Amino acid sequence: MVNIAWTDYLEYRTKLREFDLGMIEEIIRYSNERYFDTSTNRKVVVGKHDKTLVLIPYDISENNIMTPITIHATTRQQINYRLWLPRSSVGANPDAPAS
Repeated sequence: MVNIAWTDYLEYRTKLREFDLGMIEEIIRYSNERYFDTSTNRKVVVGKHDKTLVLIPYDISENNIMTPITIHATTRQQINYRLWLPRSSVGANPDAPAS
């Protein structure tokens, strides 16, 4: 199982936007919608927080520790637009080790 390292900044953003850390953890652990942002070299997970679609960029260490960076409310249109730009790529599992 992946361990999650919560940063002070993410906790601040969570409180500011009135998100629940438990729901964010569920999205991070279990969402199948994942991308790689080539602009920031970060992996991104997308999921639903209640009725809000959220995007969570994260880093993952060699020790299998996942560190969510921030959380953004987004729309499906914004996600689809980013996929057409050369900054994101779709991958079945961006957490898989490189071959």
